[in-house]
Amino acid sequence: MIDGSPTDNNATLFAKGAHSVIDKSGYKILAEYKTPGWDPAQAQTWAASEIAQFGTQIKGIYAANDGTAGGVIAAAHAAKFDLSKEALTGQDATVAGMQAILAGDQYMSVYKAIVPEANEAASLAIALAKGQHPKAPTTVAGASGPGVPSFLLVPVAVTRDNIESTVVADGFDSVADICTGSYAALCTQYGIK
Repeated sequence: MIDGSPTDNNATLFAKGAHSVIDKSGYKILAEYKTPGWDPAQAQTWAASEIAQFGTQIKGIYAANDGTAGGVIAAAHAAKFDLSKEALTGQDATVAGMQAILAGDQYMSVYKAIVPEANEAASLAIALAKGQHPKAPTTVAGASGPGVPSFLLVPVAVTRDNIESTVVADGFDSVADICTGSYAALCTQYGIK
């Protein structure tokens, strides 16, 4: 597991969510690292040592975002470790993440659509400007103190099969940005146009 920054509460929450699934899955977590500053280079250095130590014992790699996943990919390529046989996750649906998915180096990325987030934020801002106090449907535990009233949206796992119908269709990542150079043929292969 390659978590995000130890100083970012989002990274703590992402890791907690990942543990809530992985810990009951029957898979053993071989090692876990909190990546200072979400730095891909530090994720790469740590991943290189873990690939060297655990090799074929690795069945999957949780990376907290596409940047740290990129560090894993660089470490795996340097070690000639075939990621296409393992599941590597990411998050944020970046262009680089989409390209890594197309290339078979990364299995998926978590996509949080901006339009629903912006619409919810705008609705809340309008209500507050009118002097209203809308109630959030849920509360999420904070790093310290009381929970935070929250409106939670559903994230989407983006794989080769739905890049076009998610991030491209929403205008989050463009075909022109994703399908450059050697990725153009992969975009054609997977029907991204």
